[in-house]
Amino acid sequence: MTTYTLLGLAASLVFFAGVAAMIDSALGAVSPARSSELAEQKVRGAAALQRICADLPRHVNLLILLRVSSEVGAVSMVAVACFKAWGFGWGSLGLTVAVMSVVTFVVIGVGPRTIGRQHAYPVALASAGPVRFLSKALGPLTRLLIAIGNALTPGRGFREGPFATSQTEIRELVDAGMRSGAVEHEERNMIESVFALGDTVARGVMVPRTEMVWVEADASAAEATKVALRSGFSRIPVVGDDLDDVCGVAYLKDLVNLGERNPPVREVMRQVSFVPESKPVDDLLRDMQTRRIHIAMVVDEYGGTAGLVTIEDILEEIVGEITDEYDDERPPVEWLDEQASTARVTARLAVEELQAQFAVELGDVDVDTVGGLLAHHLGKVPIEGDVAALGGLELTAEGASGRRRRIETVLVRKLADLPRPSSTLKEEANA
Repeated sequence: MTTYTLLGLAASLVFFAGVAAMIDSALGAVSPARSSELAEQKVRGAAALQRICADLPRHVNLLILLRVSSEVGAVSMVAVACFKAWGFGWGSLGLTVAVMSVVTFVVIGVGPRTIGRQHAYPVALASAGPVRFLSKALGPLTRLLIAIGNALTPGRGFREGPFATSQTEIRELVDAGMRSGAVEHEERNMIESVFALGDTVARGVMVPRTEMVWVEADASAAEATKVALRSGFSRIPVVGDDLDDVCGVAYLKDLVNLGERNPPVREVMRQVSFVPESKPVDDLLRDMQTRRIHIAMVVDEYGGTAGLVTIEDILEEIVGEITDEYDDERPPVEWLDEQASTARVTARLAVEELQAQFAVELGDVDVDTVGGLLAHHLGKVPIEGDVAALGGLELTAEGASGRRRRIETVLVRKLADLPRPSSTLKEEANA
């Protein structure tokens, strides 16, 4: 075989290795969902591409085998050609290494892979048929070589596909995407949140028992419906003797379907699911999806009720807090009449500030905010419309917002003609 023949065969193998690298790169950029859409549209090659995406590691392993074999064959033929031309020696060997290093890097490593990434779908669709054919023909050989590699190499090796990507590598890719502008900051945060799910437990995302809205098992269906409508929740825990005795969940749609009937809630409630507060959130989400439930009670190590968790709570860990489009920043105190007898205050307003604004003394209370004061007096989590009278003031819960329907504002009205403090009047006059 002449030198030129050897070089021609080497060039052919380099070209074939470049094609394999290009297809490998293209398949890595193809979306399985998009390939399914193309298959439904009867695009040529889409059906084969869909089958490749369904078993991507096996086909990529084949492409790697073909590329490596072609590279080794090309290097061997160039080496033989150099030996025939200049004899066996270090000079011929060094020339072979230098030439093939450049050729392999440029013609196989950079150029074809760039083309594959930039034109992923045209390349993948055009090559899907031949790749499927080669996979059927050489599949047993590929599986044999991978089995040998897995037996000799510790760890998972190729069991989960070639170059199984770690979280660190994905984070590096996301950071690179942010620098290039391909990934937005919010998208990066969502990806980080998905990774954090495995390290987050139910206790970290649950609604604590102090913020739970519930109904008693002996309450009527009409009363439970009223609580559901006022709170804005469609699923409400049903308790027996106390909060540690959660016996079911009342669904608003079940209550509405009762029509004129008004049985006790315990007759229409559904079975409740319990999860430990230490359960990882990713496992919890998977279980809730499998069992098709939207709410579960979280229990502590002693079996007591720690809180409740919903699928929406878990989703908020990924996408962030879901707020109402009408939410805005409110002033801490908004006077509603000229007599300064009625005001709308934020639920986070300090109790001391409330006393100063209305010139009243509420005594020693073991709470810090107006919302906490209202909850303490009611003995439960306030929902919109709840009213309490204390210290010459009438407090009305209102302005529930957000997915958890927390009270945002409280309407405060004087029950007696109490003078406002002069300091407050002076401040408003100066303003």
